[in-house]
Amino acid sequence: MTIPRPILAIVLLAACAPAAPAASPAPAAPTPAAAPATQDSMALRVGAYKPVRLTAELSGLSPAERQMIPLLIQASREMDELFWLQAYGSRDSLLQSLRDPHTRRFAEINYGPWDRLRGDAPFVPGAGAKPEGARFYPADMTKAEFEAAVAGGGARADSLRSLYTLVRRENGRLVAVPFHVAYAPNLRRAALLLRQAAGLAPQASLRRYLELRSQALLDDNYQSSDLAWLDMKDNNLDVVIGPIETYEDALFGYKAAFEAYVLVKDQAWSRRLARYAAFLPELQRGLPVPEQYRRETPGTDSELNAYDAVYYAGQANSGAKTIAINLPNDEEVQLRKGTRRLQLKNAMRAKFDAIMLPIARLLIAPDQVNNVTFDAFFENTMFHEVAHGLGIKNTVNGRGTVREALREQASGLEEEKADVLGLYMVTQLARRGEMSGAAIQNNYVTFLAGIFRSVRFGASSAHGRANMATFHFLEERGAFVRDPATGTYRVDMPRMQAAMDALATEILRMQGNGDHAAVRAFMERYGVVDPQLRRDLDRVNGAGIPLDVVFEQGIDVLDL
Repeated sequence: MTIPRPILAIVLLAACAPAAPAASPAPAAPTPAAAPATQDSMALRVGAYKPVRLTAELSGLSPAERQMIPLLIQASREMDELFWLQAYGSRDSLLQSLRDPHTRRFAEINYGPWDRLRGDAPFVPGAGAKPEGARFYPADMTKAEFEAAVAGGGARADSLRSLYTLVRRENGRLVAVPFHVAYAPNLRRAALLLRQAAGLAPQASLRRYLELRSQALLDDNYQSSDLAWLDMKDNNLDVVIGPIETYEDALFGYKAAFEAYVLVKDQAWSRRLARYAAFLPELQRGLPVPEQYRRETPGTDSELNAYDAVYYAGQANSGAKTIAINLPNDEEVQLRKGTRRLQLKNAMRAKFDAIMLPIARLLIAPDQVNNVTFDAFFENTMFHEVAHGLGIKNTVNGRGTVREALREQASGLEEEKADVLGLYMVTQLARRGEMSGAAIQNNYVTFLAGIFRSVRFGASSAHGRANMATFHFLEERGAFVRDPATGTYRVDMPRMQAAMDALATEILRMQGNGDHAAVRAFMERYGVVDPQLRRDLDRVNGAGIPLDVVFEQGIDVLDL
């Protein structure tokens, strides 16, 4: 994931001031008709998500910290409302139109009438295809029109491409409307709640971050709060809040979507992880690419922390649930100070027990099933997030940042890079004696089992698309073999390591070159589900293994 750029949320008070005229909404999405009597099929879809209660050990928190949690949850609910507006439009109009309770619940899980784990296929009659640009752009805008509008460069082009603006049409001309204008009522409420929480914060660094984040929601200037977030070292509570990831903008990958996490730090686990971030500069120098693709130096202030999540909202809560965070996304901040990697331990454990182990027992060779362990799953997830800090953020040929050059292809390739370089880090640290060499096979076999878990998310997910491409690239190079008699897969360790190095080289070159056409061709070739993989995934689905988890969460669940 990426950088916390605070903001947004859910409408609480109708009396708040309206947005400025420039923030006129995009054309209203058509309200779908009520779903027909398909209760059985919708009940099965809802049942594919395993309910998990989001709780944490709160006894170590001070009274003031316990008082902060409800305020942070209320601010996060504002992000929830804002993500609905960005992804679909009016939540209430959709939910009230759905008579079947299972269809209504499934719409809540997906934040709209499109199934996020099945390629965004509509499940509500009349919904139509999910707009690639969500509601960030006018419904009738074409790619060519937008590209023509930004072709001249300058301030207008920058504002149209900004992470924190909506694109609207005024008198036939495309204009940019800042988030803090378009979503003013919600953001004012969220900012007030963050300021109230700041007043209770026991640590000065947490208080400063909350105050700066509050202000950022009101002016869309997030860099100062990102830097303050990285400066926090002794906090027991954390909140990641605002417009952060760009996955929802499948048209260009320019626009950030609102989300939030409320987190309680696991101090003991965090201390165990702390030493790994110091190896980033050395690992960067050893990447298997020519010097110009590894010339940047990762920030040395990076941190690894373990948390228990107590609340998810917005994009983070839609469809497949995130189990680790790497922030901030701002390339300048990353190069200056690094990032923080947050491992969401309770969510990770829930997915491992309910999904990973059952998949491994079905698809991994019997003599390698015991190599699938929670510790390896935790490490792979952790090093995936750390690996976002490796590689290159700016192209080597003057095409701007990697994200700008690769546009809608950037997120998927970045996730694949993090997967591959995560295993590279595991291998290198084992060679340096920092990790057990005997456990490396656990990491590789668990990684393969994790691919089967993630490719179920489909091509609409950046993570799912990345895992499909990784699977087929590794398969092509013999990193694993499938036994047709048992329908199980076995990792070939030497070939797996060689294939990982080859894939890392391919990805880092495409990123460094900012080669949009090459990435698109790569994803078209590898980022697909072939018939054999489809049959194996059908076996997983037929075994009743959950697709993902859905959270029971909130103040009542925490008994606050």
